Amino acid sequence: MATTERDPWGDRFSDEERALLTPFVTDVDAPVFGLRNLPDVVRGALFSRYSRSDKSLRRILLDEFIQAPEADFQSIVALSADAAAHQIVAVQRAEAFYERVLIGYGDDSVAELGGAHVACEGISNIAAKALEDSRIGISPLEKSTRYVAFNRKVEGRYRYLREPTIMASRHAAVYEAAMDALFDTYSALIEPVLAAVRAHTPPEEGVSERAYASATRAKTFDLLRGLLPLATLTNVGLFGNGRAFEYLLTKLYASPLAELRSLAAALQRALDDQIPSFVKRAKSERGKAYQAYLRDTRQEAQSLAESIASRMRAIVPPVADVVPVTLVSFDPDAEARVVAAILYPHLDVPLAEARAIADAMCADERAGVIRAYAGRRESRFHRPGRAFEEARYTFDLLADIGAYRDLQRHRMLTQERQRFGVHHGYVVPPEIDAYGVGSPFRTALDQAGVCVAAIAADLPDESQYAVPFAYRVRWRVTLNLREAYHLCELRSAPQGHPGYRQIAQEMYRRIAAVHPVLAEGMRFVDMSDYALERLDAERRLDEKRRKREQGR
Repeated sequence: MATTERDPWGDRFSDEERALLTPFVTDVDAPVFGLRNLPDVVRGALFSRYSRSDKSLRRILLDEFIQAPEADFQSIVALSADAAAHQIVAVQRAEAFYERVLIGYGDDSVAELGGAHVACEGISNIAAKALEDSRIGISPLEKSTRYVAFNRKVEGRYRYLREPTIMASRHAAVYEAAMDALFDTYSALIEPVLAAVRAHTPPEEGVSERAYASATRAKTFDLLRGLLPLATLTNVGLFGNGRAFEYLLTKLYASPLAELRSLAAALQRALDDQIPSFVKRAKSERGKAYQAYLRDTRQEAQSLAESIASRMRAIVPPVADVVPVTLVSFDPDAEARVVAAILYPHLDVPLAEARAIADAMCADERAGVIRAYAGRRESRFHRPGRAFEEARYTFDLLADIGAYRDLQRHRMLTQERQRFGVHHGYVVPPEIDAYGVGSPFRTALDQAGVCVAAIAADLPDESQYAVPFAYRVRWRVTLNLREAYHLCELRSAPQGHPGYRQIAQEMYRRIAAVHPVLAEGMRFVDMSDYALERLDAERRLDEKRRKREQGR
């Protein structure tokens, strides 16, 4: 048996061992290597054992998995025709192996070592928002209302959810009539609005026909998306780890909406075919108890809120507030907190002492530290460090649902919305009136508003499906300064939708008003207005294509 090179952990692998390892690691000798040809459950078991052993990963793989006396690993390895070069690990048998081995090693975090891609098609926008509400662990990608027309019919019917509870109620006919009117109006206005957009923004010299056509079409769909109801069917692709999917399933199972509970069952089936052991607890007794807890606490909080609000109406007068962006609270001592956090890693002192130093500094000294820490940012991708997370802001936002849909995708913050409804009114883009199509636009929205109000009297949760994107929704956001840099700069970029660009711009103004020094480094907040938001992005795409063609 020949010996081989020694790795940094002192391992020596025989030729036979190297042959066994080769199909499953990208490098038998290097200290940094990848795993391959192993199902997620085996990788999870391996990493879990790795965290509790003094052995190298490759040695654990050999001793405790491949060459285990009970030969469990060998029983889940099926050799291909070219056994020396390829080995395939059968997932179903690996699951049984997981049950016997991983459970003995692991904890909840091990479920983060397995992931899956899942497509959720033909779901409502309410369901899409529920999927995208996960803060970490799941990355969603949704069908865009900017690049895709939503007016195609299937078997003569527009693609929106005929919500079963609504369709079984006395509101079914009114619901379908209002939804069809929205889609009829959306369809009828596409061509005249597109023609008006092009008439008002003729092509500039040097802009390709492709870029111009794409930008004007995107502008048209942006202007008309307010007509789409939350019942509109869409597609969402997800990639996530097992632990995040387990929590997502638990929340969906606990939802008051039948669609989300059905989606949970469908998602469970899809994940059971890929990472079953990582999501099985969502439907276990533990999972069911968690679902009951979520349902009970939601219902109790709702009942208390309604009771308290009713009792307090005589004491606390309602606030007639239609301001899109309200800065509700912020840290008065944010500068000192941030400066202390900047100094802390460079000093061998307790945090309390670093804070005392920051407090003793004059304003100009603190400003100098903050400016040095933010540095010479040359693009929005140059983000200041974690010290900026010490400053926090809470906003109350009121905007059309279309803008909310985009801003909701920011997850490194705390946000929570109120129920979708029609009592805050709707937003009509000024171009719609300028192009002479404001009347049919408003008529469709008003009809939907009447429908929502009628359904809400009997079915408040289900009534949300009938709410068009143009109606406003209120939600709260708490974020730190570091995330504010990211959100305000990204969402104010020229290619953004005007609705959320205005929100990002106003959030920046409010932060700068209370903390000018901290906001000083936000150099890439774009405060301008643009006729064709996508045009510059399409120009850049043309340039990239030209360079790619020249490089061939």
